Amino acid sequence: MDMQTSLLKPRLSFWQLWNMSFGFFGIQFGFALQSANVSRIFSTLGAEADKLPLFWLAAPVTGLLVQPVIGYLSDNTWHPYWGRRRPFFFAGAIFAAIALFLMPNSSALWMAVAVLWILDAAINISMEPFRAFVVDKLDASQQTSGFAMQTFFIGCGAVIASLLPTMFSDVFGVSNVPTGGMVPDTVRYSFYVGGAVFFLSVMYTFITSTEAPPQNLEKFNADRKHAMRLGVALREIIKGFAHMPKTMVQLAFVQFFTWIALFAMWIYTGTAIADNVYGTTDAQSAAYQSAGNWVGIMFAVYNGVSALAAFILPVFARATSRKLVHTTCLIIGGVSLASIFMIHQKELLIIPMIGVGIAWASILTMPYAILAGSLPADRMGYFMGLFNFFVVIPQIASGLLLGWMTTHMFGGHTVNTLILGGASMVLAGILTLFVTDKAAAAK
Repeated sequence: MDMQTSLLKPRLSFWQLWNMSFGFFGIQFGFALQSANVSRIFSTLGAEADKLPLFWLAAPVTGLLVQPVIGYLSDNTWHPYWGRRRPFFFAGAIFAAIALFLMPNSSALWMAVAVLWILDAAINISMEPFRAFVVDKLDASQQTSGFAMQTFFIGCGAVIASLLPTMFSDVFGVSNVPTGGMVPDTVRYSFYVGGAVFFLSVMYTFITSTEAPPQNLEKFNADRKHAMRLGVALREIIKGFAHMPKTMVQLAFVQFFTWIALFAMWIYTGTAIADNVYGTTDAQSAAYQSAGNWVGIMFAVYNGVSALAAFILPVFARATSRKLVHTTCLIIGGVSLASIFMIHQKELLIIPMIGVGIAWASILTMPYAILAGSLPADRMGYFMGLFNFFVVIPQIASGLLLGWMTTHMFGGHTVNTLILGGASMVLAGILTLFVTDKAAAAK
């Protein structure tokens, strides 16, 4: 089942790359609001710090279930108007926008956790086909640039989304204090904006980008009828684990330790800064909510740095190698994340975020560029979805273990958990040196 229109794909212009990647601006807008504010929402609704990882399990478990299925379905989808990946962009955008409007209106902790399940499922429905979209449309010589363009929009969307609560508070005078047990209005309005931006950005890519039909449409339709039978689909999805390319297996270990670090950062930066810098653990206090806004600024910095680095890293990769670039970036990011422990002045927290941003740019670009050269074209969506197992599995492990470790090993101080995350990212950098980059080896 050959899904490529030709062996050598036409080289796309800058603006074609721009159009096909712009949807990631909205996707990351929603994801950044989630990563910077969900722990804050949970805490405001009464969650204890050591329980936060358990509540966050909704996100990785949803990804575990959704991504390979969506990848498999998109590989076996074709419609003359809707195309192959674009139907999933559209459906995910609708559900994500609805969830973003619902999340800040949760009146109880269980409601917020339930909405997080819906939100993360919807984000995954849109996001996973975007990765395969790059490989569908771009020749191997442009794929690193394609993923870099996505990283640029990821950074831009996340910068604005992370700053929104502070902007609403400082510029527009919106209340940043929780009242009646509900989240502050700054957070509520930020999620409303996020819902609109998510939908409109993804729709821009949906409208401005096209997809080429399968080269042999008759054969594709015949194969699709067989592939979409429930028993066949389940068997093919499960069988993929036994047929993962060597490069994918090697990258799985890199991803595992990388995402332990990121999950720790997203869950615990808010409580760590509130405790270590603002001197409070009371989620109802003004100081705690101010810490939440400052974490938004920190996250905006690392995402802004990643947007800039997205275009610089491919240059270094061509001059050296993608493996060396990724190793270097992960080590810089890991040391930076761990260094937060030593900082007690909020302004200085910007410095480690620069290092984290360099790592984040590479995390969103290099593993996917390295992986793409080792995957069969007709199963690109499925294997990209399967690869994300190694993004969500470490998050599940972290969700089950980090709370216990924080309480029983780190004395309840979540800033110590960030040190563990930093060490994990450094280890991921070292493991990258053992990955086989087939595309680079073939040059």
